Amino acid sequence: MVISNELKPGNYFMYDGNLYVVLDTLHNKTAMAKMVIKLKTKNLRTGAITNLSLSGGEKVEDVRIDKQPMSYLYDDGDSVVFMNQETYEQISISKTRLEEELKFLVADLQVEIVSYEGEVLDINLPAKVALEITHTEPGVSGDTQTRALKDATCETGLLIKVPLFIEQGEKVWVKTEDGSYDSRAN
Repeated sequence: MVISNELKPGNYFMYDGNLYVVLDTLHNKTAMAKMVIKLKTKNLRTGAITNLSLSGGEKVEDVRIDKQPMSYLYDDGDSVVFMNQETYEQISISKTRLEEELKFLVADLQVEIVSYEGEVLDINLPAKVALEITHTEPGVSGDTQTRALKDATCETGLLIKVPLFIEQGEKVWVKTEDGSYDSRAN
């Protein structure tokens, strides 16, 4: 058991039969009332972002989450397949569970598989992923003082904004947090 006051972003816990990861916390203490811990959480089974309010000192069940490094192998239609590089064990995860992550998955990408008692819950992507630009309009010289951007489509189908100097066929680093352009990849 863990006390609600001790929960921090990145902590995993079980509450009302649901598994959560803490995204953000806010401790609200007024002079006349009990402390209220407001948590922004992600339900690991449904993917829903929810806000929970717990009273100060309330206990929640601490859970042990397994994290295993794996690499993305291929898409087999309804699911995607990952492999452990040491044991060669392969697992399939339904595409419906990875809607956002699919935009960043390229061959041999190293990810972290999050599981609880053998149940795969989530995957953690690296902070940045190198993606090839498959389509973009040629850059127009001129307006360079305002950091002009243009649309570009990546190999995974992700649509991003890139600077005018980026051409089709180049690889760029894309932030997995928000899907934005970071820099050229060499």
